[in-house]
Amino acid sequence: MAVKIVRQPKKIALIGAPSSAAAFSMGSEKAPAALRAAGLAEKLHAAGYEVADHGDCAPRLFADDDEHRRARNLTEIVAGLNDLKMRAELAVKSGALVLVLGGDCAQAIGLLTGARRYNKHVSLLWFDRDADVNTPASTPSGRIDGMVVAHIIGKGAPELVRFWSEAPLVREPDVTLFGLERLDPPEQEFLAKSPMRHVHAADIQSKGAGRAAHEALAQVHADAREFVLHLDVDAIAQEDFPAVNVPGSGGLRFDDVRASFIEFVKHKNLLGLDVAQYNPDKDPDGSGAGKLVDLLVEALSARLEALSAPAAEPAPSPEEMSSSETTA
Repeated sequence: MAVKIVRQPKKIALIGAPSSAAAFSMGSEKAPAALRAAGLAEKLHAAGYEVADHGDCAPRLFADDDEHRRARNLTEIVAGLNDLKMRAELAVKSGALVLVLGGDCAQAIGLLTGARRYNKHVSLLWFDRDADVNTPASTPSGRIDGMVVAHIIGKGAPELVRFWSEAPLVREPDVTLFGLERLDPPEQEFLAKSPMRHVHAADIQSKGAGRAAHEALAQVHADAREFVLHLDVDAIAQEDFPAVNVPGSGGLRFDDVRASFIEFVKHKNLLGLDVAQYNPDKDPDGSGAGKLVDLLVEALSARLEALSAPAAEPAPSPEEMSSSETTA
């Protein structure tokens, strides 16, 4: 759709997506409320943002759904995505940076669909311990959370592949998986043949989080095209952040995730981001919510500072320097 959107660097559009329908257990549907209660909107306002709150979608809850073992809870997932898509479209059209509080990882499909409403192509940075490229044919669990990227690139259940009318939602060469630590054998086989880029946690640690983040931004063509960022907080080692549905030891420590995440969020062509898999049921004292809110506020404050900084003046060309020397 030909609509000129004027980006509003000091505005954030906040959307809650309280869903655990695609997940592996109950709890993540409570994440938006917990993050709001931890003061996210107020802290963003104090950091200098104008926050437009688009409210919460209707809750969509985890269920075993043993009648559909290869792709569980599709009806609930699609209903939730339809709700989120409408809110995301309005938020993108407003020119604000869109921040979706999930929920399960499937909510990224709703955000991307809202972004594609006004953009012919959008890239995707998938910051996650898991690749999520299983399909109903290869899944060990039937949980859509382990298949979200596959559906984004046009492989899997028709109800989700066709959620955006022109599959794929994002082309494989425009996706970078960042922070990988867990891969199922079918996922390893798929990634060996796919043009999708993927960066393992060990490589990030050996290069340094900042350098690895800049390389990932180049891989998704961030300087030339708008992109969406997905953060599954189980990318953080359980030693530093245990309040997730499927925690894992090793991989990226909190400081690694923090350094990379800030670089991603600072980039001017970030269109929107979603945060998934925080589970308040596993965070009885609320410390995880506080830690996650602080991370979001720190990264978004760095973005505001970066976007507000005056543009650097280009260095003079050799010809200009020669001319200056001649006329001096």
